[in-house]
Amino acid sequence: MELLPTIWFIAIAVLWTGYLFLEGFDLGVGMLMKGFARNNTERRVLLNTVGPVWDGNEVWLLTAGGATFAAFPLWYASLFSALYLPLLLVLVALIFRAVAFEYRGKVDDPVWRARWDWAISLGSFVAAFGVGAALALTTTGLPVNANGDREGGPFAWFSAYAVLGGLAVVGFSLLHGLAFLALKTDGDVRHRARRWFVRLLPVLLLPIAGWAVSLQVLSGALWTVLAVVAAVAAAVLAWNFARKGAEGRAFLSLGAFLLLGSASIFGAAFPVVLPSTLNPDFNLTISNASSSDYTLGLMSIVACIGLPLVLVYQAWTYWVFRRRVSDAHIPEAHSFLPAIAAKALAPKD
Repeated sequence: MELLPTIWFIAIAVLWTGYLFLEGFDLGVGMLMKGFARNNTERRVLLNTVGPVWDGNEVWLLTAGGATFAAFPLWYASLFSALYLPLLLVLVALIFRAVAFEYRGKVDDPVWRARWDWAISLGSFVAAFGVGAALALTTTGLPVNANGDREGGPFAWFSAYAVLGGLAVVGFSLLHGLAFLALKTDGDVRHRARRWFVRLLPVLLLPIAGWAVSLQVLSGALWTVLAVVAAVAAAVLAWNFARKGAEGRAFLSLGAFLLLGSASIFGAAFPVVLPSTLNPDFNLTISNASSSDYTLGLMSIVACIGLPLVLVYQAWTYWVFRRRVSDAHIPEAHSFLPAIAAKALAPKD
């Protein structure tokens, strides 16, 4: 088995896991804007918990996609062309979500805010579901032929595994968002988030558990099965820590669940990067889908230089904004756009 393709398969798995860990609570908090937050002040508390970090967390999505393109171009080409429609919806959802973050507070009007709140919530849901569907299909298979081209119509990707993967990431993101809110807020939002976390954990983690178990049945090894068992133990620890009010340990235990679950999923799929549901001979593997050793070697050098810098500045950002957010930190609402309009229309001396 080639060394560099194996290293980059592991690296891409780590990048996707890092994206789900960091962007997961962003998307979860976004979905919780509707249904969890009870009033405008609480919604502003939610937004302030992720406001300093959400855009930096999305860099991991670009990094994971870019690494896939550079290290395994055939994998990238087959996957992204086969999933053109759902990935386009993910892109549109992320754009609407980003715009909503910026425009929600520009006008002090309940109707204005409600529309952008729905954009944040629905955008977060669509993005989480789409990413989950794509990751599930890259581990369970797509109808691609010997040339790596999709066969069937634009909805040929839609399957039970796509729905399972979408629900898996949505469920994990919601739970991760609750854990993050319990860790980063104070007052009623903190206590309610912890209660919801304890009550919903068994239900919200069922889809991702089903995804991991199904892969073990299809192509699992002993160590990947043990990783699933360890992931279940981490989930139990997260539930127990949250019940006792240890929000930090609950958050880290949920992160351990994600890490172990991802290891079991990607480990069971290895060395196949994209199975073909038409014929196993059409499978893309790390051997037939990777770039040249020269390209992978150069990428390894760049990653060893750049990745530590990214980790340092992102860790510094989280350290600077480590304090809890409560109602007391939320200033009075104001109208930004009308103020600009009034100034622009005011008569000049």
